Amino acid sequence: MSNEESRITAIVTAYDRDEQTVTTLRRILSCNPPPDEVIVHVDGIGRSCEREIRKAFPDVSVVTSETRVGPGGARNKLIAMAQHDLVASFDDDSYPLDGDYFKRAIEICDRFPNAAIVTAALYHRGEVIEQDTLNAWWTADFSGGACIYRRNAFLAGEGYVPLPVAYGMEEVDLALRLHARGSRILSTTWLRVFHDTDLQRHKDPTVTANSIANLALLAYLRYPASLWWVGIGQCLNRVVWLIRHGRWRGVGAGMTMIPKHLHTHKQYRERLGSEQVRSYLSLRRTPAAETL
Repeated sequence: MSNEESRITAIVTAYDRDEQTVTTLRRILSCNPPPDEVIVHVDGIGRSCEREIRKAFPDVSVVTSETRVGPGGARNKLIAMAQHDLVASFDDDSYPLDGDYFKRAIEICDRFPNAAIVTAALYHRGEVIEQDTLNAWWTADFSGGACIYRRNAFLAGEGYVPLPVAYGMEEVDLALRLHARGSRILSTTWLRVFHDTDLQRHKDPTVTANSIANLALLAYLRYPASLWWVGIGQCLNRVVWLIRHGRWRGVGAGMTMIPKHLHTHKQYRERLGSEQVRSYLSLRRTPAAETL
């Protein structure tokens, strides 16, 4: 594949994991072919991370934020900056498992031009890595650290709500709004990404609290009043799940922060129709198979 044909930008959202970010960039740039462009966003306090990136990869573009904008806010900036319509997205600790990842990504996006997002199979430490089979299906959800965005569709959908701690809200909110616009998300096992983490940070009380408040925020911003009961149920189910898994620290804080959380982000409110929300939730339950 010539450089002209590798018409894809790779973006990485980084915070304070210097060594992992450098490893991720090495993995991305070692692919054959590599992406035509690589841009990294360093969030908040990550000045040492920025220095390490610039020292190791002088050709990689780096953009920073003085205050934390979270992974969603970072991707808003990165995708707006991208030179190509296809944008492969990674976290600072996620990277392709296959050397021809970007070639495959372009081929799949060309085959499904109506896919606003193509999301890869994502594997974590200790998980069995499955074969890269030619399977795909239309789905409701995706992983922001293991996907290909179609830039034009992303910008038309107005991107993410920027949240410093976005668990439970970030991808779901964007996916819901894209679905309401008639855009589609394709999931495939032909693309594989490794997320080099044991997910221990999910046990942080701050994450626990925000995962509850963010579900309330999602319902407040997007659900019509007739479906608020669904949002309440989702919050309660989350609380029950957290307690059952021993993550009770942060539950009380999550419940009490809801009113302020909703007020702080009320400018992003755009209620969707009940049929749009129900259609999305139905697709979540029953993805639609596709042929590659």
